[in-house]
Amino acid sequence: MPAATNKILIIVTNADEYQKVGLRTGLWLGELTHFWDFAEEHGFTMDVASPSGGKIPLDPESLTRQMLDAEGTGKRYLDRDFMDLLKDTMKVSDASVDDYDAIYLTGGHGVMFDFPQSKDLESLIARFYETGRVVATVCHGAAGLLNVTLSNGEPLIKGKRVTGFSWPEEELANRAQAVPYNVQEGLKKLGADYSTAAQPFAPHVVEDGRLITGQNPFSARAVAEAVVKQLVTE
Repeated sequence: MPAATNKILIIVTNADEYQKVGLRTGLWLGELTHFWDFAEEHGFTMDVASPSGGKIPLDPESLTRQMLDAEGTGKRYLDRDFMDLLKDTMKVSDASVDDYDAIYLTGGHGVMFDFPQSKDLESLIARFYETGRVVATVCHGAAGLLNVTLSNGEPLIKGKRVTGFSWPEEELANRAQAVPYNVQEGLKKLGADYSTAAQPFAPHVVEDGRLITGQNPFSARAVAEAVVKQLVTE
């Protein structure tokens, strides 16, 4: 196992709009804050990176009163120092695997457009996994796993137990006609053992060794709990 650094690399999207419709998108803020709060409470520091680097857009749906009231997200939104972390993020290509114990891919629909298109991100995720580090995603962040191939030529998620934003949730969110593809089907087509919570939008986390995936925005804290548990017990 690599030497512990007590640092986690968080990946966020640069995409701010859908390609087929005029809706705005971006990072789902709670998927960053819920994870960050728990990991920070347990002694981890974090860096934020994105495929292109620079300023990060926020999904407006994640800034409603209901979402900001959930698990302290509103407090972080009012925290200038915290929000400034999203003003000039590091490029994924500049991140070094050796600096971190884990990588965590946030969601928001924007990731569907730039995560699977980033060769640098694919390579980074594969290196994290093949060097014995934790790879975690939440919600649409699972899209970042779709094109990740290991050194043996096999998809990272082939034969792995995973979850991610489900198609019924996509329909309930009124985004089925706007998204470029079906994340649930994409994961299954690569041979992943995909599962969901009994009810849409209920928290659901799946662990398969060092691969940890959460189904929806309400799973972000539970993903953090699973990641921290693995890292502190190794």
